[in-house]
Amino acid sequence: MPIDQGKDDALTGYLSDELKAVNAHLPRGRKTLARLMNEAHPYVLLNDGSEHHFRKKELHFIAEMITKEEQSLLLLPMILEVQSEAGDIVIHTKEGIEAKVLSIIVEMPLVVRHDILRIFKSQVNILRSALKTTTQYVFRP
Repeated sequence: MPIDQGKDDALTGYLSDELKAVNAHLPRGRKTLARLMNEAHPYVLLNDGSEHHFRKKELHFIAEMITKEEQSLLLLPMILEVQSEAGDIVIHTKEGIEAKVLSIIVEMPLVVRHDILRIFKSQVNILRSALKTTTQYVFRP
């Protein structure tokens, strides 16, 4: 399975001049869960030239929650957008798979509206403790 080579508008927008240094840890591209599951040492390259490694235990944990088809669509790491003025975290999703996974982890239904999933800061602690390597923060003004 190939890396999603298409333009990732979410990642491009986060790399504006004023936030390049803060968001240098973002991946150059993301890989599907299915592809990462087949790699001996799953990782993605980051904009700063380093590698971000995924824990296989986390990949299997997510894989148990979703179908094989969804595994071939879910791009990792999931990007948690922190907005300076808002009291919540935004996750952009085209397929809604992230909502399915995160709903199970936080043990409550989460709703996608206009391809955006919002979670509260209080839910982030639960999420990050379960998915430390498969989620990443991005900071937005």
